[in-house]
Amino acid sequence: MFDKLVLASNNAGKLKEFSALLAPLGVEVIPQGQLNVPECPEPHYTFLENALEKARHASRMTGLPALADDSGICVEALAGAPGVRSARFAGDPKSDERNNALLVEKLQGKASRRAWYTCVLVLVRHADDPQPIVADGVWYGEVASTPSGSGGFGYDPYFYLPSHGCTVADLPAEEKNRISHRGQAMQALLAKLKAQA
Repeated sequence: MFDKLVLASNNAGKLKEFSALLAPLGVEVIPQGQLNVPECPEPHYTFLENALEKARHASRMTGLPALADDSGICVEALAGAPGVRSARFAGDPKSDERNNALLVEKLQGKASRRAWYTCVLVLVRHADDPQPIVADGVWYGEVASTPSGSGGFGYDPYFYLPSHGCTVADLPAEEKNRISHRGQAMQALLAKLKAQA
């Protein structure tokens, strides 16, 4: 195994979630920004390809094992958009507020508000790892027209969970980490890591 890895992200929300999820393994999670790793381009059309590109980039730049996640919200009425473009849905610079406003605007008049969060995790032991560990998770819900809650980040205030009667931003952080797309993917990744230990 390994005692530290670089997280191929500068997203503070993701760092907090991953640190909590990896805590049981005793692995130190270092955000790539602390190691002066620049953001990696994400030119691909799939979460898997982008996550793999980010993991290899971070590992190559640091010499450490790297964990990358590519995740986003996919909306049925928008043919799966914003998908891999979730972080920059409203363009640059990245803005959760503008992304959410654009999403709500595009859904006006649409019959379906069904949506799902997708997360693909890729762990590489080194930059040229021929067998990366890949895990994914999907979390179903719908897009609310008004925000609710103060937790989470990204689209969480608008991602409504009929099963819970609230948005993701209304959930306690521990509950979100347990049932979210990222939590599901991480549990699958941890199971694969333990099987190889």
